[in-house]
Amino acid sequence: MSIFSVRPRVSDLVFQLYGRPLHPELFETLAVRKIQHNGAELIVRVTRTGHVISWDCRDLHLTEIAAAADSSLPETRRLLHHKLRGEQSDSVSCCPGVNYQISFQVETLSPEVFQHVHDEILIDGGKRGLLHNFQPHHRLAISPLGFVTAEARAGCLFLSSFHTFPDELTVVKTQSLIEQK
Repeated sequence: MSIFSVRPRVSDLVFQLYGRPLHPELFETLAVRKIQHNGAELIVRVTRTGHVISWDCRDLHLTEIAAAADSSLPETRRLLHHKLRGEQSDSVSCCPGVNYQISFQVETLSPEVFQHVHDEILIDGGKRGLLHNFQPHHRLAISPLGFVTAEARAGCLFLSSFHTFPDELTVVKTQSLIEQK
């Protein structure tokens, strides 16, 4: 069994932001956590292809997704769309007083550095955030990881994710900021 039947290749991933909720049945959710803070609700899902993060605050809803490009996702109210390649940043003003910023990086590492990063994510994921440890395709293989954290501060929400792809020795990192002014 190939690991690609569990996770797609990194080159097949996209990052998207929607100004609306997306139906949960569109994703294969492997781990989920719901957080309520200061009148807002955050739902964090680790999926087979990456993550889905939904933020709902009064009349505004944002859905961030890292998924396979061939996912049948709608185009209606899609605010951002990027292939997950290299290092990129973007931002969008969602409505008066709310700004969304994203920065992501796709990094291929040496085997030793990848193992070190993998171990650090496992340790950090045991202390905070939402961590999903995929089953490896054989007992000696390094298992892929999906790890998402959310941190609320005055007037903003900071989200970060790490997704590992051991067969490609690649880590996909995202950092998002939702600012309310």
